[in-house]
Amino acid sequence: MPDQGIRLIVGLGNPGPQYEATRHNVGFWFLDALAGHHQGPFRTEIKFHGAMCRLLVAGVDLRLLKPGTFMNRSGQSLGAVVRYHDIPVEAILVAHDDLDLPVGAVRLKQGGGHAGHNGLRDIINVLGSRDFWRLRIGIDHPGDREQVVNYVLGRPSRDEEGRILKALDDAEGCLPDLLAGEYQRVMNRLHGGR
Repeated sequence: MPDQGIRLIVGLGNPGPQYEATRHNVGFWFLDALAGHHQGPFRTEIKFHGAMCRLLVAGVDLRLLKPGTFMNRSGQSLGAVVRYHDIPVEAILVAHDDLDLPVGAVRLKQGGGHAGHNGLRDIINVLGSRDFWRLRIGIDHPGDREQVVNYVLGRPSRDEEGRILKALDDAEGCLPDLLAGEYQRVMNRLHGGR
């Protein structure tokens, strides 16, 4: 029997127009694509320190969250939503940029560490668990760790942006399986052939 499935998708990013097009905000890009496809508006929710969108997809009540805090305080927003709606950790998907994957790759996994990602670090600390699902969106690595901050806060090239958007489109196509808890099917689809 499959698990319950995803009920909350959190996209990680930094608020403000100066960060919208940056690599660090690809989690927000994913949520914007989902909300746009299902015609759901985001509304600022002060009690959740972010913007929420509620969708009904394939009969499933799904919430999307874009934390309004900066990346290193993402857990503050997510924790408020989880407590208010009593969402189990295993029903949460966090979409985030990943330096360890090439541009255009997208991977699904459950659990694990934060790999130096400040948003994941804060979420793990606030939830007290690593057992949430992650949608890892590849942005590649600049090659030198001294360049990482400027790199993630920079804009991808037009070619890189196109490959990221294609990966997000592939992930969006997996939404029914994510909601149904068919995680192995999603992994087979996203991880195969890359």
